[in-house]
Amino acid sequence: MPKSLKSSNLSLLDETAGCACLNLRGTARAVTQMYDEVLKPSGLKATQFSVLAAVATEGPASMTAISKTLVMDRTTLTRNLKPLLDRGLVQPGSSGDRRQRTISISPKGQAALVKALPLWKQAQNKIMAGIGFARWQGMARLLEETVRLSR
Repeated sequence: MPKSLKSSNLSLLDETAGCACLNLRGTARAVTQMYDEVLKPSGLKATQFSVLAAVATEGPASMTAISKTLVMDRTTLTRNLKPLLDRGLVQPGSSGDRRQRTISISPKGQAALVKALPLWKQAQNKIMAGIGFARWQGMARLLEETVRLSR
């Protein structure tokens, strides 16, 4: 390690402890792990649940529309859709434009979502009970503002 960094490690750690990216990613990982654990009986992970719910909500929709809804790049969305496609929970569709790939929820996917929804509510209620609904609403607004700043 260069001497200049080695001698300033403590101040560097102090300075980066408040890093927005580090703190938001750490929080996201912790919350995702908790949701994954609660959702385990449904056979869905938190990321899969979110993608499945977005596809169900959007109806047959383009990859672009779904990725914008989830604030997720198309490559990550494709990677998250693969297990859902493999399990038959979502299905590819066709739009008038061959360049646009559409995705829709299958009947099997609807059944999986119905099974997972009460578990998701349980995880959501755990967060709400810990934070408080009013504080969560404030945090949600701040997170939305943060997303807008990053664009």
